[in-house]
Amino acid sequence: MEATTVQANELERRIDLSIAIADVEKEMEPRIRRMGRNMKVPGFRPGKVPYAMVKQQYGDQARHEVLSEQLDRAFGEAVTAQKMNVAGYPRLEAKETESTTHMEFTAVFEVYPEFVPGDLSTAEIERPTLEVGAAEIEKTLDILRKQRVRYDNADRGAEKEDRVVIDFTGKKDGVAFQGGSAVDYPFVLGQGMMLPDFEKAVEGAKAGESKTFDLTFPEDYHAKDLAGQTVQFEIAVKQVQAPRLPDVDADFAKMMGVTDGDVEKMRAEIEANLRREVKRRIEAKLKDQVMEALLKANPISVPSALVDMEIQRLMQSARKDMEQRGMKVNDMPLQPEWFADQAKRRVTLGLILAEVVKTEKLQASPEQVRTMVEDMAASYEQPEEVVRWYYAQPQRLSDVEGVAIENNVVEWVLGKAKVTEKAAVFDELMNQQQ
Repeated sequence: MEATTVQANELERRIDLSIAIADVEKEMEPRIRRMGRNMKVPGFRPGKVPYAMVKQQYGDQARHEVLSEQLDRAFGEAVTAQKMNVAGYPRLEAKETESTTHMEFTAVFEVYPEFVPGDLSTAEIERPTLEVGAAEIEKTLDILRKQRVRYDNADRGAEKEDRVVIDFTGKKDGVAFQGGSAVDYPFVLGQGMMLPDFEKAVEGAKAGESKTFDLTFPEDYHAKDLAGQTVQFEIAVKQVQAPRLPDVDADFAKMMGVTDGDVEKMRAEIEANLRREVKRRIEAKLKDQVMEALLKANPISVPSALVDMEIQRLMQSARKDMEQRGMKVNDMPLQPEWFADQAKRRVTLGLILAEVVKTEKLQASPEQVRTMVEDMAASYEQPEEVVRWYYAQPQRLSDVEGVAIENNVVEWVLGKAKVTEKAAVFDELMNQQQ
């Protein structure tokens, strides 16, 4: 077996492999004889079938197996000798040759990029700061109350925050259009469920009243046949209900999980949970900025084989998520290109993080992992049970270790970059999707 290497593009490599036909034939014979031990042919006892008959039956299979093994061996020896870090699997191409003693092949493959982590001294990162105080606790308490709102019938015109139930019919040029009608349709004014002009027309109307009004759809409306068009709506208000928030009392505290109804204990739990959530969101914003800084400082090429594998993983995850939501995956065939950008970003970050961790020795310590597990367990009623659960399976700890390593990278980058503190707005921080 012989191998020579040819470099193609930045990450693609080509290795020419030469396999001696005599070596293949030599390894074929014992393999064919092993195959013949269980071959059943009328008139012959098992294991006594003539070699020529076994070879006729299994020769092609044996040749394919032996050749594949020799190619794998030759490829492995070649990349090991040249210290190549192969990404994905090679593509083997047969070459035309006049040789009567050897078969020639080209192995086409990609290697991992080799790079030194880039300079981060000019990277600019904003560290959000937010001190949780009485105002933030009251806002959170107000949100919790609104999540448990009840509605009472109101004998007045509809106002923002009211829940209304209406019948409506929309007509374009006097003809009802698809999706423009509903019966007993409930929504809360001010939550953006309906177009602003529609909600404005409903405001002030009492239960039992009807009205007709014109409405012009926005130019970017999702239904293209209605975008920018003026239609007429007829509505009948059937119910107007005013919101009634629960009082902050013992019953509310019990509703929030404080079994003895102690309001101060409930506030303390809300404060502790809020501090944890604020910390988590600030860390997430920092991590996002750090990842962007690493990408900008390390404009590396990535193996397409790894991107393709990541696309498949993302597609599989999306299918699973759709199935859990009760959707029929077959009704919506997924396209690989939908996931290409995300996959490339994930692979690029993965390679950069791995190199930074290796170069800067940022692996997570057992003590660091233990602290993270205990912090996560602290919000549960029986933290010690949660800690035991994590340490019962190595994979669970591996996930925590991965987060710990990312945290180490974040701290390392923050130590290199230009970091400025910026006061965060509570509502903006808490309304972000994390």
